[in-house]
Amino acid sequence: MPPYAIILSETPIVSEVPTFADGEGAEVQFLGTVRGEEDGRAISGIDYSAYRPMADRELERICHRAQGELSPHRVEIQHRLGFVPAREPSIVIRVKTKHSAEGFELCRWYLREIKTSVPIWKKPVWA
Repeated sequence: MPPYAIILSETPIVSEVPTFADGEGAEVQFLGTVRGEEDGRAISGIDYSAYRPMADRELERICHRAQGELSPHRVEIQHRLGFVPAREPSIVIRVKTKHSAEGFELCRWYLREIKTSVPIWKKPVWA
């Protein structure tokens, strides 16, 4: 199995039944959902856009760096693009590791890296 999968898509995020490789004992998942308000105002959703070539390159760089520098793991990252209605997920990060503690650390690390370096922008759509 490849160590990482990256999906930038307008396709809704769906739950999956975890499958594990030998030596993997934990899956940690972060699911980020669009809230129904932004800056105290009601929204119907968020319109996500990205500079795709750079976003794809940056996500690849993040995953490659993690594979070389951090504990052994597999990761799947899916980020929605286009309009995402309130109360629907916009991002999922699934990390599979030997132990849960490192899975939580890795999941937090990936989220921080994505938020700070991947050119994905959000525009609230006011209700």
